[in-house]
Amino acid sequence: MKGRAALTDPAARHDQAARHDQAARHDQAAGAAEPGKRGSLYVVATPIGNLGDVTFRAVEVLKAVSLVAAEDTRLTRRLFSRYEIGTHLVSYHAQSGKARELELLEHLRSGRDLALVTDAGTPLVSDPGAELTSAWAEEGGNVVPIPGASAVLAALVASGLAAAHWSFEGFLPRSGKERRSRLARIAGDERACVVYEAPTRVPETLADLAAATGGLRRVAICRELTKMHEEVVRGTAGEMARAAAAGEIMLRGEFVLVLEALTAAEAAARELAAEPPMSMKDGRTEVALLITGGMKRSDAVRQVAAASGLDRRELYRPD
Repeated sequence: MKGRAALTDPAARHDQAARHDQAARHDQAAGAAEPGKRGSLYVVATPIGNLGDVTFRAVEVLKAVSLVAAEDTRLTRRLFSRYEIGTHLVSYHAQSGKARELELLEHLRSGRDLALVTDAGTPLVSDPGAELTSAWAEEGGNVVPIPGASAVLAALVASGLAAAHWSFEGFLPRSGKERRSRLARIAGDERACVVYEAPTRVPETLADLAAATGGLRRVAICRELTKMHEEVVRGTAGEMARAAAAGEIMLRGEFVLVLEALTAAEAAARELAAEPPMSMKDGRTEVALLITGGMKRSDAVRQVAAASGLDRRELYRPD
């Protein structure tokens, strides 16, 4: 009688339905999938330091998928613990190898969803995940971005350098011709530039940026963004290189460097330096043309001398 009465009780029926829904969700998380269905790959951004920066949508996705592939499962578990996420975790990092990638692709092919996360920030942005994402996209699979915290954007905002146009270089090559080539390209870029760097290599990179740019372009050194010891130090590339070499910059934590865009004055100077030097004969011809156009000889000579670097007294003399 007690059992039969329970079935007629509205509250009991509600509890039974709730248990049924919970069991269905558990079956889905455990791997049950609709025949013919293909899973979605969610590329999920996670906080770059402060766990409070995770988005509601990211938490929802991480709870809903049947599997999460993480760069470091130990670090990801901290986020899971904070937001009571119980989804199964597997490791997937730069040294995982082809076998793990194939396992994850097979998981998606079977119709089950997968979330990809890294230690901090967005996968693929100087972090693992490019091969898996590319492979699934090539198969026509659904790749869903879940945006969130970004060290690149946080550094640009905190830098204090106006940057309507900017480039992201990630980590620079450690040495050799490739590094020199990249630095030269950065120095000549009319956009601001964002660079990631390891703490021990910050002094060397600042010195190289100063040498490549002439040392006068401004730099913002952003350290431990969103964390307890967040710090932003600003100055010219030359000043910052000297400060780092002198031990005046704390070389601990995560670093993002923001280099000011090429200024108009610097661009003009570089353009002039790239042109072949004007001969004295050409300089005198230019003076003559300016005089013909109505300019005083003294003004014409002064203008040509300033633009070409030729000696003013020599320009006065006839050929």
